[in-house]
Amino acid sequence: MRPSTRSFNRHHWTEKINEETSSEAEECKAKEYKLQLKYANIIGWIIVHSIFLYGLYVILTGSVKWQTFLFAWILYWFSGFGGTAGAHRLWTHRAFKATFKLRLLLCYFNCTCYIGSIYDWVRDHRVHHKYTETDADPHNALRGFFFSHIGWLMCKKHPEVIAKGKLIDMSDVEADPIVRIQRKYYYPLVFLCCFAIPTLVPHLFWSETVSNAFLVPGIVRWVIQLHAIFLVNSAAHLYGRHPYDKNINPAENFFVSAVVGGEGFHNYHHVFPWDYRASELGWLFNPTKTFIDAMAAIGWAYDLKTAKPSVIRHRKEKCGDIHEFGPYGYY
Repeated sequence: MRPSTRSFNRHHWTEKINEETSSEAEECKAKEYKLQLKYANIIGWIIVHSIFLYGLYVILTGSVKWQTFLFAWILYWFSGFGGTAGAHRLWTHRAFKATFKLRLLLCYFNCTCYIGSIYDWVRDHRVHHKYTETDADPHNALRGFFFSHIGWLMCKKHPEVIAKGKLIDMSDVEADPIVRIQRKYYYPLVFLCCFAIPTLVPHLFWSETVSNAFLVPGIVRWVIQLHAIFLVNSAAHLYGRHPYDKNINPAENFFVSAVVGGEGFHNYHHVFPWDYRASELGWLFNPTKTFIDAMAAIGWAYDLKTAKPSVIRHRKEKCGDIHEFGPYGYY
C-alpha cells in the first residue's frame, strides 16, 4: 500500500470527546481511598535497582568493552520504539497504520523494553487519556511525582482504574494476532528479548563476559529506559509550558522528549492524541517521528495522521498559556 500522510481537522471530534468524558471524569475525582501496597512488587523493584547499582559499579571499574556500551545505546533507542512508536502511537492512538512486518518488528522492540504487554499497556493508556488526573487514571499525577513515576506500580490499582478499564473498547487491539500472541506468551518473550538476547549478543560476537553483558545491555539499559518512560507520566505531567491547553496538567517538557524519543511534548499530545508526530516541532527531539517516517519511506507505515496547522494555531490562541510565536510556534 502506498504511504501517505493525512492532514485533517479533528477539532470538532476532540470537543465532542471532551464533552462526553468530562462528566464521567468528574465522577472519578478524588474520593476517600485506602492505599494498598503490593509488597512483592516493592521487593522486586528493590532487587532490580540493587542489581542496577551493582551494574553501575561494574561500569566504573572499566571492565566493560566499548562495543558493549555501543550495543546497549543502540538497543536503548530501538527497544524504546516498541513503546513510543508501537504500543503508544500505533496500537493505542491509531495515529498511523503499519504492515505486518512493521507490527512484528515493533512487537519485538516492545518485548525488549519490558513495560507490560501491548494489550495491557494500551488499555491502561486509553484509560489514562480518558480520565487524566482522576482516580481512574492509573498514574494520576495529582497524587505526586513519586506515585505517578513509579509508586503506582507498587500498589493495587484504584477501584476506579479497574472499573473504567473494563469499559474501554479494545476490539481493535484484540483483532491483531501479533498482540494476541504476545499477550499469551509475554513473559517467555520478555525473558528472551529483554535479557537473554542482549546478554548473548555481546558474549558471542565480541567475547564480552556473560556477567557484563547481562548487567549493561540487560539490566542497566533496561532500568534507565524504564525511568525515561516513567518521566512521561510524572515530569511531563508536572513541569513545563502549556501552549495548547493551559487547563490541563500535561506539559511540554523538552528533557523528557530528549530521553524518551519525542514523548515529552505532552500538552500537544493530550490535545491531539491521534497525531503520529506527538509534537508540532517535526523531527526536533523526536526520534520516534523520524523512525515512523523512515518506515513510511519503505512502505511499512502508511496513513500517517497529522493535525492541520490552522487547527493547531486556533487551539493555541484559544487555550494556550503563551501569546507570542517563536520559530517553532509558541515556545
